Amino acid sequence: MITKRRTDPEDFWKFTDEEMEIAKNTDLPDLLEHLGYHLKRVGRYYTTREMDSIRIKNRRTWRRYSEGTGGDAITFLQRFENKGFREAVEYLLAFNGRARDSPAPLRPLQSAVEEEKPEFTLPPANGDNRRVFAYLRKRGIAPQVIRAFLNAGLLYEDAKYHNCVFVGRDASGKARFASKRGTYDKDGVSFKRDVLGSDKSIAFPIPCDPSVPWVLVFEAPIDLLSFCTLHREARSNAIALCGLYEGGLNTYLKDNPHLRHVVLCLDADDPGQTAAQKLRAEYESQGLKVSTRVPPKGKDWNEYLQQRGPPRERGR
Repeated sequence: MITKRRTDPEDFWKFTDEEMEIAKNTDLPDLLEHLGYHLKRVGRYYTTREMDSIRIKNRRTWRRYSEGTGGDAITFLQRFENKGFREAVEYLLAFNGRARDSPAPLRPLQSAVEEEKPEFTLPPANGDNRRVFAYLRKRGIAPQVIRAFLNAGLLYEDAKYHNCVFVGRDASGKARFASKRGTYDKDGVSFKRDVLGSDKSIAFPIPCDPSVPWVLVFEAPIDLLSFCTLHREARSNAIALCGLYEGGLNTYLKDNPHLRHVVLCLDADDPGQTAAQKLRAEYESQGLKVSTRVPPKGKDWNEYLQQRGPPRERGR
């Protein structure tokens, strides 16, 4: 008797060679930080606080010596994030700003990154910020808020791809971090990536008022801008982590020791709220007051802003 092999539904879901290359060549340190892991540099490799037996080489491959397993970004999501093959590849395409059926890559596929951290350089600025302004207006951000960030040197439009560039500056005002976000969305997914060489321990802070004892903490810069649109009195004392790694918040608290209250405004999804619980325990153990705010509707503050509609303008 011949036993017929069960057909796997994923056999009928084929990806192009280009799509597979994009998924396989995902930058693992960036991906793991996005997923909420805490990265540590060990010589020429990366590891994580959560799994200290894992090693990431050339930013593209991983191996966990305690299990004798390893692979690329696809196998990482399958092994540690409980995703099927198709789900993992689709997730990585979206993470790299290339949803299926999008007309063209939003940036050329990069070869393996050098093991040494590259020097940080801001992308060249465009002659104007029209596409960034139009994109953020479409996302519900108020004109006054957009202009304030542009004028403060915290936001601009890059010349080559017309991305939003959110600039993270240290306490002295020097640019040390930048996060790019595409101004073209395909099915709600846009290109997102930190500029190479960015210092994640800076992230995306806005200035701190020494008379205010609290700091608002967001995952993404666009959520911070959304909150500023919803609450016009919020003009200082906030930071976007650009993920779930708390390094930027640690630096902000160190630079502003008068801050005694951390307000976690992370996403309302499972990763955001799991991270909120961990951060609450961590900062309360340091003697800080910690509270949480979640958007009344939607997954994050920008989704809530778009559902609610922007506040009525009160003049320029």
